[in-house]
Amino acid sequence: MKRLLSLLCMPPLLAACSLTQVPPEPGQQAPAASPGAPSVTGPLVVPPLSALPDTPARALGGRFQRANWADLPGWSADDLSQLWPLFIRNCKGLMRPTSGNLAAPARAAPRVWQPVCAAAADLGQDPLDAATVREFVQTHLQPWRLSGADGRPAANTVTGYYEPLVRGSRRQGGVYQWPLYAVPDDLLTIDLGAVYPELAGKRVRGKLVGKRVVPYDTRAAIESSNRKPPAIVWVDDPVDNFFLQVQGSGRVLLTDGPDAGTTIRVAYADHNGQPYASIGRWLIDKGELGADQASMQNIRAWAQRNPQRVREMLNANPAVVFFREEAVTDPELGPKGAYGIPLAPRRSIAVDAGFVPLGAPVYLATTWPASDRPLRRLVFAQDTGAAIRGAARADFYWGYGDEAGALAGRMKQRGQMWVLWPRQAGEPSAR
Repeated sequence: MKRLLSLLCMPPLLAACSLTQVPPEPGQQAPAASPGAPSVTGPLVVPPLSALPDTPARALGGRFQRANWADLPGWSADDLSQLWPLFIRNCKGLMRPTSGNLAAPARAAPRVWQPVCAAAADLGQDPLDAATVREFVQTHLQPWRLSGADGRPAANTVTGYYEPLVRGSRRQGGVYQWPLYAVPDDLLTIDLGAVYPELAGKRVRGKLVGKRVVPYDTRAAIESSNRKPPAIVWVDDPVDNFFLQVQGSGRVLLTDGPDAGTTIRVAYADHNGQPYASIGRWLIDKGELGADQASMQNIRAWAQRNPQRVREMLNANPAVVFFREEAVTDPELGPKGAYGIPLAPRRSIAVDAGFVPLGAPVYLATTWPASDRPLRRLVFAQDTGAAIRGAARADFYWGYGDEAGALAGRMKQRGQMWVLWPRQAGEPSAR
């Protein structure tokens, strides 16, 4: 999720400061692989350097200070026994040629990673013991402490996000009254950078009325229209429906019909271009909840007490997210992030790609949600988000389901990060 516009964030409002709250722009996902490029689903294939043409470097907003492994707090205590398959999968992303598309988030430079990923491929794709993984990482990578533009070591907020699980039906009826829509046929996405290079990465959404392009419909206008987008599923709870849209993707347990008992994924596809507005803030402004009560649980309880006002509450947020259906092929993996790689619970983060390029391994030092207990581990920068801005700002992917949601909802900690970069390549760079 990632990127509508501004978020009105309140600490108790379940992951409302998380990234993926306003989902990824089409074209901001990792560029599609060119013909012959390594697959991110098959075995790791490392192309020769000649197959990885360089593209112009992209400036990063921070600075990097060379560090020693002993400088990373808790590094020796991080259990790396399950890390190797994730490292291999991240290499599959790193080995895709870059496109030079400035509308896409900055990526780690593939050419500097080619020798590291080739060495990883030589060790195979099966899990390796923690000691072997640690030795590989320390041999081939160099930690760089991320600093701000002022050169001072960066410390910033670490929030959390997750993949919700909701109940739904392919048919509207009974309690299943809350649609998750596919992309409407009349939605236009206009790339302003194609006309004005200085606006690279800027897009507007709208629809054609006569010969004019006008803003696309708000949530309220869509719901009152007699020409609604096609619904993928209908969810049994309006608050679950809303927060799934806030997270940007989720899983739906189908409860009837020939697919009863099947769990599908609804993945972010697009949005209506309208600005996001917090329903928690709306409830506070209306005097319905106190400023310290805007949690998912209290919002759901309010909706149950006030069923006649639920649509009024939801329509306070004009933004609508549109989805595409995907099969859940591996229950342990999350949705694809902005890097095009399935997110790994507790090992993937969203970053500001203007400071940390996508695909970079990162050592993150923070604490567990609402706690002083250290949370220090090697993670991969595989996602981005509208609310994820600045040096060392991160959104930590907790996984899917209620437990992950509870952890994500309480996560608002301070954190620091070190980018791990090929030892012989100098400081981190982006393409």
